[in-house]
Amino acid sequence: MSTTQSERLRGLLEPLVGAKDLDLEEITVTPAGKRRVLRVVVDSDEGVQLDTCAELSREISVKLDDTDAMGDGEYVLEVTSPGADRPLTEHRHYVRATGRLVKFQLTEGGELVARILGVDDEGLDLEVPGVKGRKPTARRIAFDSVAKARVEVEFNRKNTGNDSDAEKEA
Repeated sequence: MSTTQSERLRGLLEPLVGAKDLDLEEITVTPAGKRRVLRVVVDSDEGVQLDTCAELSREISVKLDDTDAMGDGEYVLEVTSPGADRPLTEHRHYVRATGRLVKFQLTEGGELVARILGVDDEGLDLEVPGVKGRKPTARRIAFDSVAKARVEVEFNRKNTGNDSDAEKEA
């Protein structure tokens, strides 16, 4: 997708997404046979309900039909929330992952798997799980020491009361 098209789509869609108190995380256009797929990824601190995605999809469809932002070719519109494997790249992503287990690739090398306990402007307060019966330990890391971060899916996690209703539905 060209930068001009990307900027134009973002300009058209951000007001619609913002009106629903959502963040526009990503816009991608990819070829799919004779058509293209326009994928719009939205999120919020409370997560995103399926009904909200459906409403937003209808509104975006109308807006795109009223403009030539997608050109003349056929396309499929997908409005979705980020998947569990989405990388954490923005401050708000870390805030939303508070209480979750995250795998960090560190800039100095190595990996760290820890639970996010708190987030501020400089970095993260973490709880590193204990190994072989040892107690968890606290650790603080600065954002500039994180090369990559991704939430780890926990299938056997005990409910800590931090899970939102949106996460339970997903």
